Amino acid sequence: MLKAVTRCLWSNPVAGRRMMSHHVPQNLSGKVAIVTASTDGIGLAAAEALGRRGAHVVVSSRRQANVDKAVSLLRSKDIKVIGTTCNVGKAEDRDKLINMVRNIEQCGGVDILVSNAACEPVCFGNILESTEEVWDKILGVNVKASFLLTKLVVPHMEKRGGGSVVIVSSVAGYQPMQGLGPYSVSKTALLGLTRALAPDLAHSNIRINCVAPGIIKTRFSAALWENEGVLEEFLKQTSIKRLGQPEDIGVVIAFLCSDEASYITGETITVTGGMNCRL
Repeated sequence: MLKAVTRCLWSNPVAGRRMMSHHVPQNLSGKVAIVTASTDGIGLAAAEALGRRGAHVVVSSRRQANVDKAVSLLRSKDIKVIGTTCNVGKAEDRDKLINMVRNIEQCGGVDILVSNAACEPVCFGNILESTEEVWDKILGVNVKASFLLTKLVVPHMEKRGGGSVVIVSSVAGYQPMQGLGPYSVSKTALLGLTRALAPDLAHSNIRINCVAPGIIKTRFSAALWENEGVLEEFLKQTSIKRLGQPEDIGVVIAFLCSDEASYITGETITVTGGMNCRL
């Protein structure tokens, strides 16, 4: 029987994760976790992974309908969750998100921030043809907003004795993707932001780390994996010959937010199926 189950887990890793999900340790019980852009894809998977470990999760998205759908889904899995709309590129929305969490009785503070929101590539082509407006939008959402959200949560984490921040970058931060120059540069910048913030945040017992996913099967990256030719070229670069799933990233994020990662800060974990990642 054991051998049969083991074969099943190896042959179907997604099924294996479902079978083991009932035994997830509740090591984040009592923690409050904000996850931006968390109604789909990696963000939703991170919210679920944190919630399964006992965290009270706050999801957000730019559209109320998406927020409502994600909240309903997570509650159906017995996860404690609330949600709100938030465009992280707008200062008033960032303030609203943090203040809502602070003021709601069942939250009362912030222990974890997962900065996952990213501006979708607004142009494809030669980087030299990208405009100032493109650079402003991508860097504003992908880089500046991550810093400003982190700055906003620091006082609230300090009141609770510390916390954890995880920023979601991309393999594109290591290997710029052809036609996505400004987007790739913004993801490289997040690697540096993580390292730059780590020493100062450590004084407040706050850890900050980064996750760089490879090609993950999400709506956001559909243009990369729906084209069989493009997908084949990407898979040639991996050791594990499959697309990543959002859950592959969610569990890594949850680990970095847990006490099991208490001696890790300023680091970037690449989750790419074995793609070569170096600067």
